[in-house]
Amino acid sequence: MANVTVLGAGAWGTAFGQVLADAGNNVTMWAIEPEIVEGIRDHHHNGVRLPSVETLPSNMTATGDRAEAVANADIVIVAIAAQFARVALTEFKGLIPETALVASLMKGIERTTGKRMDEVVMETLDLPAERFAAISGPNLSKQIADREPAATVVGCADIDNARTIATACTTDYFRAFVTRDVIGLEMCGSLKNVVALAVGMARGAGYGENTAAMIETRGLAELTALGEAAGADPKTFAGLAGVGDLIATCGSPLSRNYTFGSNLGKGLSVEEATKVSNGVAEGVPTTDAVVALGKQYGVPTPLATAMSHVLDDGISCAQMLSELFGEGITEE
Repeated sequence: MANVTVLGAGAWGTAFGQVLADAGNNVTMWAIEPEIVEGIRDHHHNGVRLPSVETLPSNMTATGDRAEAVANADIVIVAIAAQFARVALTEFKGLIPETALVASLMKGIERTTGKRMDEVVMETLDLPAERFAAISGPNLSKQIADREPAATVVGCADIDNARTIATACTTDYFRAFVTRDVIGLEMCGSLKNVVALAVGMARGAGYGENTAAMIETRGLAELTALGEAAGADPKTFAGLAGVGDLIATCGSPLSRNYTFGSNLGKGLSVEEATKVSNGVAEGVPTTDAVVALGKQYGVPTPLATAMSHVLDDGISCAQMLSELFGEGITEE
């Protein structure tokens, strides 16, 4: 049993908090919204972000006080929107105990710098690599909140610390595997959102399984090549964090990225899709970052480039697919 603090009480942060509590830990949720703090602390319910769970475990509480939230933490889980992570975490620098491990649930590339979330967290908190872990896998929050069987991967440069965090989040319905490939986990979790946008768009435009399978497999090849160029183990992309997460995210309306893409495919503009989706899906700011990374590493990114033309120039799904095909005959 450990004291675990989750920074951010959105749907995934709260669902993961429930997993941690079910595993026997004392869980403290930190949220900036007073109504969410009060709901979890006083009523064991997050009616704002995760209303599907009627009663959260009794060993979950919440606070809006940063120092109080992390004061006794053995493990700190970061579940903040990726594009706001640096600003939010700056407020925690110097507050987190020096013995605590820090793990990230975030999936994204920082738009302003092109950096992965592991880089953002370690830079902002001045954290050594052995105390940081990435957590990524096919983890749709509502299904995990419903305690449906699922698995994830915990990555850390120190494999023993990865096992410590994996143990803290393993229950009879949720299984955690471990790896040293932090870069691979980060790249898988970020880049698959761009693929999900494209698959959702194709589905929204009325295309079927063949088209979706083509986008997913070509997208997987693209993100694997980009990940390997960044220093990731290509085998990671064939596992839970790669193919597994791609299948879940590209095949479910529970995925915000899939739904956002679907609305684009139905003819909505980016602005209209944002309004309907109650916010921008993480794959939207990540798309241009992926294109930039491709240029940095000299890796072709036809799918991300085509999706950037959708988001920036408003091209249609048919035009996006035409760009993905490219010209000439090439090896797979």
